[in-house]
Amino acid sequence: MVPKAMVLDEQAIRRALTRIAHEIIERNKGIDDCVLVGIRTRGIYLAQRLAEKIEQIEGQAVPVGELDITLYRDDLSKISPDKEPKVKGSEIPVSIQDKKVILVDDVLYTGRTVRAAMDALIDIERPAAIQLAVLVDRGHRELPIRADYVGKNIPTSRTEKIVVQLKEVDENDSVTIHEN
Repeated sequence: MVPKAMVLDEQAIRRALTRIAHEIIERNKGIDDCVLVGIRTRGIYLAQRLAEKIEQIEGQAVPVGELDITLYRDDLSKISPDKEPKVKGSEIPVSIQDKKVILVDDVLYTGRTVRAAMDALIDIERPAAIQLAVLVDRGHRELPIRADYVGKNIPTSRTEKIVVQLKEVDENDSVTIHEN
């Protein structure tokens, strides 16, 4: 798959995350009772980066957790009909009961991943609110879900694919569009 267009480079990703961090602080009037929870895999690294930026701005750390939604997916039988799913487990270092949970993911597309993440969170404990932060919103929703914080809206066709690369996993930071 060859990239069709570069949408965000390292500097643009950093600026988008800084803006999202400020928006999270402003909307929640600080970060009291907030918990960032990244959806595996890239959402975890984006949540950690957001937490660092929030701490730089507020001078206070915000807890960060990891969420594995494997068993909550509604397409498990389609993606691996003959294999057992690999569950890595969720790790949230604090109680999310009555907290404002900000789910973090790289790309918002159909909304099915976010729905699965909300189900997984609610099975853990009952948060006061769930907000959604995504680096890229590409449209084509199948469920009535929208992001509260968006790094960049990128209108795409269904034949295109958004590829997010992060240093922690892919050795560089970029968002590109590929033809499927």
